[in-house]
Amino acid sequence: MKTKILQIVLTCLLLPVFGQYKYLDLPKLNIEDLKLTSYAKNPSESAEIIYKSYHYYITDGMLNLDVVSRVKIYKKDQAEKFLNQEIYTYDGKNNKSERVTSLKVVTYNLVNDKIETTAVEKNSKYKSKESKNYTVTKFAFENVKDGSVIEYKYSILSPYVWSVDKITVEDNVPTRRFDYVLDFPKYLGFNIDYKGSLTPKNRDVADKNIYGGEYYTYRFGYENIAPYRDEKYVHNLDNYRTSIRAELNSTNITRTPGAYESGDLGGFKSYAVSWSDIRKQLYESEYFGDQLKKKSYVKDLLPADIKSINSPQEKAAAILKFVQKNYTWNNNYTVGSEEGKGIKELISSKVGSSGEINLLMVLLMRSADLDAQPVVLSTIRRGLLLDHSPSINQLNYCLAFLEIDGKAMIYDATSKMTLPNLIRPSALNYNGYIMTEKEAKKVNIFCPGKSQTFLTVDAKLNQDGTVSGNFSDRDTQLYAMMNNESYNEDKNEYQNSSYKERYKFPYTNIKTELLDNNDFQTSFDFDSDSFVDGIGGKLVFNPLLFLYNKSHEFDQTEERRSPIELYTGYDKIKKVTITLPDGYVFENVPKSKKFRTEDNAIQYVYKVTQEGNKLTVETTTTVEDPVYPKEYYPAFKQIFDNITKLEGQVVTVVKK
Repeated sequence: MKTKILQIVLTCLLLPVFGQYKYLDLPKLNIEDLKLTSYAKNPSESAEIIYKSYHYYITDGMLNLDVVSRVKIYKKDQAEKFLNQEIYTYDGKNNKSERVTSLKVVTYNLVNDKIETTAVEKNSKYKSKESKNYTVTKFAFENVKDGSVIEYKYSILSPYVWSVDKITVEDNVPTRRFDYVLDFPKYLGFNIDYKGSLTPKNRDVADKNIYGGEYYTYRFGYENIAPYRDEKYVHNLDNYRTSIRAELNSTNITRTPGAYESGDLGGFKSYAVSWSDIRKQLYESEYFGDQLKKKSYVKDLLPADIKSINSPQEKAAAILKFVQKNYTWNNNYTVGSEEGKGIKELISSKVGSSGEINLLMVLLMRSADLDAQPVVLSTIRRGLLLDHSPSINQLNYCLAFLEIDGKAMIYDATSKMTLPNLIRPSALNYNGYIMTEKEAKKVNIFCPGKSQTFLTVDAKLNQDGTVSGNFSDRDTQLYAMMNNESYNEDKNEYQNSSYKERYKFPYTNIKTELLDNNDFQTSFDFDSDSFVDGIGGKLVFNPLLFLYNKSHEFDQTEERRSPIELYTGYDKIKKVTITLPDGYVFENVPKSKKFRTEDNAIQYVYKVTQEGNKLTVETTTTVEDPVYPKEYYPAFKQIFDNITKLEGQVVTVVKK
């Protein structure tokens, strides 16, 4: 998989200036837009972004952000994401907090050929504390109908001039126009990381005299942006959409008004960093490096029988189990300890963040003479680590790493079900960095091996055409972990969504459990009259019964734009055994068949076995790897088309 990276530098020589284009120029509301009933190029679109802009500018030592959005709603019921909005602002210490300084929310409708305006009242906008670090301002548009145009404008004032958010340009609906502008004084320097395949139609990178001083400005204007749809089997689509991220790389505060008078000459300071610099920052911090110095806290924690294990691999596995048994994750993602907490409090309370639990495991492994090192990374929701643009703000997770007999081993104790090299799925985000006291070293973070799913049916065909029997669904490895955690979150919801909503026939005695070997299984008994058709005195049915799928999820008709991300390679085995009643025989049965890709990346076997009045159909679908480049999508589609066709075959049963 290759992602096109465009690194934009501070120069106007390489980028043409288009004087005719006016940035941040919100078009006048057009009555013709209100008359539109559908998007001309594709009537199935739920909405169209008419205009959107982000304007960052730094004045008086503060970062300002102005956001404007105007959206045409074609199908209200399918445009929910545009109707309810949230603005996150950071709550810092010592009155250093971000705040929303203005907010205007309006809905426009066409009534009797006149524009009717509905403004959201102040009491319909409200703030809430989603966490101790952020305040969320929420609002919903009022009087929205099919055909409405909705618009919001807001401004944020922030003391954190170095914290400019990544902005994603493409959306899952068409965008008519999009502007991005960053203005900053010359005593600051920013790197602009531009990622993605979309090229701005208008660009302006230049020196300007604005806001009463000398500034650099980056201006990007886009027009007629095609939608970047949500795609199945993509963990975080924003990793692949076009985005712009500005990051402070230097300051020269001698250029700051008043610097000479105050005596604070400062001079030039560079903030450009490598992953080695990030390592240094982590080890100098109280929430990471200081925690790894707390050796005395864990000196007597491990039982003697664990410390006495001779095999390093067995000892590490035992320490992992010890941490899992005695400490519980509080669902907070951190690279180190939480503010005001640490290893000492974790040992006392038995509950802690991901960073605290896994740093504790590193310390325990070291206390048992294992050379454990922390691995830092970004979880899937946070986004891919940018190797070319390191930032400590990207990091929000930590693992333990060991090299045993030349083999890399990774450990994660946040789940009770993780195993050596089998970690929480949210952390399976391509790569991380081993942070030793001397170096930072990149390491791959993928799920090794494959997970297996066994779908097994043992059924009996009755003379009246009903089918009764039992079914089991058993998962191993990563799939077992994922399903067990979903089940523990809400047992009824898991069984309903996984089985009741999928299987529309009567079943009883449903049982879900974690087996002794850490496999996860659900089973039930069934008795149904919906599987068999009587045609001309014959009984006709699909031998896979309810395990036959009429469709599959590799059904994307538009060109694939993102890689195929599966968490883990897998084997999916379906096995159905059907026993006929006395006096009945199979008149015809399907033939066995198998096919694969040339490189064996995807394989499929359809195997049919008949012994007397018993018929067994066993299918095996094998996908070797957890991630495939987008170019593999046609192969997936073709093979799963063939699987669906092959599994659609039926058998015929007659009475002797």
